[in-house]
Amino acid sequence: MASLSQHPEVDSSVTSAPCHARMGRMSLSMAWWAVCSAMFYIVVGASLALAYGARNAILGMLLSVLCYGLINAVISRYAIRTGLSVALFSRVLFGSAGSSLATLIFFSTAIYYAVFEGSVIAVALNHLYPGVSYSLAALLVVLYSVPLIFGGVQHWLDRFNGVLLPFYLFGLLAAVVLSIGEYGYQPQWLDFGPADPPAGGWWECFSAYMGVWVLMMFTFDYARFGKPEDATWHGRWNFGMPFYLVTFLLNGMAGIYLVSSIPQEGTLSEVTVVLAILKLMGLWGLLFVWVTQTRINTANYYLATVNMQAFFLEVFRLRAPALAWAVVVGAVAYALMLADVFAWLLKALAWQGVFVVAWVGVALAHILGKVRLPAGEPGRLNGAGLSAWFCGALLGFVLMEMGGSLQSFSAPLTFLVSAGVYAGLRRRRGAQPSITSV
Repeated sequence: MASLSQHPEVDSSVTSAPCHARMGRMSLSMAWWAVCSAMFYIVVGASLALAYGARNAILGMLLSVLCYGLINAVISRYAIRTGLSVALFSRVLFGSAGSSLATLIFFSTAIYYAVFEGSVIAVALNHLYPGVSYSLAALLVVLYSVPLIFGGVQHWLDRFNGVLLPFYLFGLLAAVVLSIGEYGYQPQWLDFGPADPPAGGWWECFSAYMGVWVLMMFTFDYARFGKPEDATWHGRWNFGMPFYLVTFLLNGMAGIYLVSSIPQEGTLSEVTVVLAILKLMGLWGLLFVWVTQTRINTANYYLATVNMQAFFLEVFRLRAPALAWAVVVGAVAYALMLADVFAWLLKALAWQGVFVVAWVGVALAHILGKVRLPAGEPGRLNGAGLSAWFCGALLGFVLMEMGGSLQSFSAPLTFLVSAGVYAGLRRRRGAQPSITSV
């Protein structure tokens, strides 16, 4: 398979995936499963357990596995059948101008995650080797991360992440085993968290995982490279519940056990967990951190690149090869890694998360409603799609800012309102009852 630099149209998000760019089951699986390994998933499980109790956190994870699996089974099959990217599909939903907001949110969110995950490696390297400053460590992370995506999904990322997958799984197991060896088995780990967990804590945990529904967009841009004859298999196994059992449940339960058994210093965060792992595993801990964060960052950098390319082409008519946009993504990520903007980034992610959940609601209503894709170029604006998207997002913002018990309903109601408004508007306009392929 030729590389991205030789055939830029293969990985471009502004063209549908051609037949020769489709990947075999195992190749696409290995590329996609890079997304399952991130310190974030370990920490979020432990953080939810700390706030709402381990049992509530685990129940929230299980419900999230079910929800993510069902939604992504639908989304992945559709992306495989049509070959559309998030950018192209958003043009159908919102019009050519409206789609630019979707790609802006997508690439900026992917950059934010790249900043978080890259910073974890930099902090770990600086902690274990103080002679390497954080700024230098961050630069090293960016310098090796950008070239990793030059081959694209089809040419390189599947092989690279396939090789690293066993190291990630072994490292996660080793961390738990070494923790037991160092501190003894902690049978009370299922009671980790508040002595009197809040009623309905499982719902809070479930709604918290909706904050990373950007993984639905990740699914769309990866699934489009699947072969049509593999659509059922990918929907059921690769992008379905088995993937999220590892991503949420396995990582989350490991995080709960590690945090409940390893002494922590300071407020629970990705950094404190990493430092605890380094204390426990030393150099091998650094290798484990590098494997987990590098795998997830191949997806972050790749998706940020192709969606940034689509955004600047749509809005500014600026044409540049994907390799150039990859360098821009690396430069932006490095600047943010050096800036003290994490509190601002978290707030931005929360707001963008509402837009993402609303996007999923509209997308799912479109797919399940069997709406016919319009022939030819979509208009600059699609009133039905934009109205549904913004209605759901506006409600989500209001509930999120109100705080209290209503905040946990922000994401679910955003999803339901966006999907309901879109379905209602399409029915009113007499949408065709069949789907046509692209």
